[in-house]
Amino acid sequence: MAPSASKQKRLAEKAAKAADKKTGSTLSSTVPSVAGGSTPLTSLSANASTDDLVDAQEQMRKLNLATDRSANGVLVSDPKGRDVKIDQYTLSFHGRLLIEGAEISLNYGQRYGLLGENGSGKSTFLQSLADRDVEIPDHIDIYLVRGAVDPGETNALDYIVASAKEKVARLEKIAEDMSTADEVDELALEAIYEELEEMDPSTFEAKAGAILSGLGFTQTMMAKPTKDMSGGWRMRVALARALFVKPHLLLLDEPTSHLDLGAVVWLEAYLATYNHILVSFHVHSADFMDTVCTNIMDLTTKKKLVYYGGNYSTYVRTKSENEVNQMKAYAKQQEEIAHIKKFIASAGTYANLVKQAKSKQKIIDKMEAAGLVEKVETARLLRFNFEDVRKLPPPIIAFSDVAFSYSGKKEDYLYKDLSFGIDMDSRIAIVGDNGTGKSTLLNLITGNLSPTEGTISRHTQLKLAKYSQHSADQLPYDKSPVDHIASLYSQKFPEKDIQFWRQQIGRFGITGAHQTNPINQLSDGLRNRVVFALLAMEHPHIILFDEPTNHLDMASIDSLAAAIKEFEGGVVIVSHDFRLISQVAEDLWEVKDKKVINLTKQDITIVDYKKALAKRSQAQIEKARLISKTATKGVV
Repeated sequence: MAPSASKQKRLAEKAAKAADKKTGSTLSSTVPSVAGGSTPLTSLSANASTDDLVDAQEQMRKLNLATDRSANGVLVSDPKGRDVKIDQYTLSFHGRLLIEGAEISLNYGQRYGLLGENGSGKSTFLQSLADRDVEIPDHIDIYLVRGAVDPGETNALDYIVASAKEKVARLEKIAEDMSTADEVDELALEAIYEELEEMDPSTFEAKAGAILSGLGFTQTMMAKPTKDMSGGWRMRVALARALFVKPHLLLLDEPTSHLDLGAVVWLEAYLATYNHILVSFHVHSADFMDTVCTNIMDLTTKKKLVYYGGNYSTYVRTKSENEVNQMKAYAKQQEEIAHIKKFIASAGTYANLVKQAKSKQKIIDKMEAAGLVEKVETARLLRFNFEDVRKLPPPIIAFSDVAFSYSGKKEDYLYKDLSFGIDMDSRIAIVGDNGTGKSTLLNLITGNLSPTEGTISRHTQLKLAKYSQHSADQLPYDKSPVDHIASLYSQKFPEKDIQFWRQQIGRFGITGAHQTNPINQLSDGLRNRVVFALLAMEHPHIILFDEPTNHLDMASIDSLAAAIKEFEGGVVIVSHDFRLISQVAEDLWEVKDKKVINLTKQDITIVDYKKALAKRSQAQIEKARLISKTATKGVV
């Protein structure tokens, strides 16, 4: 049987290389391997060359973080294999133990959802993997998407295409070196050629454009230099690059934080059949994990990683069943131990019973040596609380024939003919594509912007509070939560002591050392809770939330939803989180075509809205032919 075309090519290359050696010619080996270390997307300049000059300040920040982080573990998987398995993995950060003696088990072709409480160490864990704190085989390339690409002159489309071309060059170099080696690993080499075939440079621009479009970019925005983009849009460039390049191990740290609902649904569809290894820390979306994940990794309060097969809903059901069975086994074992101890206590000094008592004690000793069944620890119930305020008679806020443009010109109107009211019974969720003006609408409500036409009236005693997705970034990182809230409100409440300020922070789930540690040592989710505590201190009649669930875990979102439902004031939410919207929204407003459309009056629910977005996203993906040959469904 004749060798395959690819093998014939490799044999020819090997012969050519041997001929070159005879004439004293050598091939350069300076091209870096595609897997020669992790490639965190947060550190690459958008106009970077292959030398990738990274800003010195950013490098110093990462060095400091790496110094504060300590990890160790033992690689036990095949060094040449495609799976990653590490035993006895332990991780600490700022001297605090986060994970102890855990197993990391990542199988090729699987997509893992990473769960854990706020502050448990999920982001630190992903960063540890990306930085290869423990041994991971060099042929496994790792990308961590956690922040934005650096601003530069290169536009988004060219940046992504250049990154893909760079990976192709590296893969070709690896294939060349492997094919001309004295001992050829045929399986590994075939995998390289399959990856090269799948990338297909002739489709780079079309596919890169389709991915950017799915994440909300217009053609004009794709051509814009990254230096002219906001941080949120540069984060999307980083995400798009990772999706296009398709590393062996893709780590996503809250990938939807800066996406609108449409882009979130598109991303779900795109990731649904990612055919390498995906680990996504997406704390606040059951929908996302149900659509994307094949497995769940649960970072428990015992500092272990527990694995569950299936998506998030399967995880919830399986975990509940396991805990019920565990509690039954625990109760049975404790009853048996109590019965034995009762017998031992009653044996007294009777010779015939003492011998039996010693035998019974050995039974208990054996049970303890084998490990007793542990009692299920129920998670501490989080309860957020916004202070109730005195009712104000409606209308609290009234829009009357409002039109607005930033230039003041009619041809630039972002909105026109807006007429609606908001009062203390309102529970409004605002949805719509990026760029339609959702944040602008919130600024009109607060009075930060004034209408170009029409009027906006507000009750004279109205107190508004607004949560922005960037609010946590404005906290003083060198202060503790307790010190910060006391410094802001001690003049208003001079008689209050430190215990009072602890209570104000504590009612949003910030307890123990987190209250007195510097804010820069808190997780993003805990910083968000600090902001909620500050909002509550304002005693507002209306609260505006702009993406409040970013960085929050499931328990925190449910607690926030409960607090919103119990709050006696009005609430307006801009969010991409279906979980929160489905729990609290009584009116669903869509910003579209310069209007604000009340979908609830058309009997359209958030579930209906998502189904429409999903249908649109799947059509976009299929039209762009972003379907992998090895995918079982959807796209990669």
